[in-house]
Amino acid sequence: MDVENRLYPSEEQQKRFIGEPGRVGPIVMVNLLKFRDRAVYEDGSDPHLSGREAYQRYGAAVAELIRHYGGRFVFAGDVTDLFIGEIDDMWDEIALAEYPDRASFTAMITSPEFQAAAHHREAGLEGQLNIETTWLPVFRRDS
Repeated sequence: MDVENRLYPSEEQQKRFIGEPGRVGPIVMVNLLKFRDRAVYEDGSDPHLSGREAYQRYGAAVAELIRHYGGRFVFAGDVTDLFIGEIDDMWDEIALAEYPDRASFTAMITSPEFQAAAHHREAGLEGQLNIETTWLPVFRRDS
């Protein structure tokens, strides 16, 4: 299994996510985050910040947006160890956020408010995996 952290989805991934019919109901996005040692802002500002600190600026803004678009945080925490498997470079943090549906998630990430905060994400992250999941019926919180 090859793993490649990125900052943004490929064009193919975007088209599939937005255009795939038949996906309805809540989704939980699993974010595996790898931070830069130092923040890298395009304008050269805040070189004293760590990547994690820059990302926290983004996270504060996005937390409000998630709620605004009907979502909620499920979990966020540091990755501390690997129990099963092997990987060359471990992620630093994992975050789980639930959205009512793909349309809500898409509306959030295309909003002007999200776009205004995105530079903190870019400054702080070396890369990430963002994995869409759906609740299994037996575990749905509304069942």
